[in-house]
Amino acid sequence: MMFKMMMCKEATRLMSRQLDTSLTFQEKLSLKLHLAMCSACSQCNQQFRLLHQTGRHFEISLERQLDDTEHGGDDRS
Repeated sequence: MMFKMMMCKEATRLMSRQLDTSLTFQEKLSLKLHLAMCSACSQCNQQFRLLHQTGRHFEISLERQLDDTEHGGDDRS
């Protein structure tokens, strides 16, 4: 099997997709190799992960606030 170096555009697509779903073994391997060789994409991947994590924490916090409000847990009168 011939290995072809992934381009940054494809790496970016996979970085985004891996936050929502599982990648195939080949995709994971190709992305990992690309990230090891491309500092710009490595930094981009860290930023994607941070944004995804921050968004998820915000979503959980908002859901808790809505649950508290719906169930009378909000003591502000």
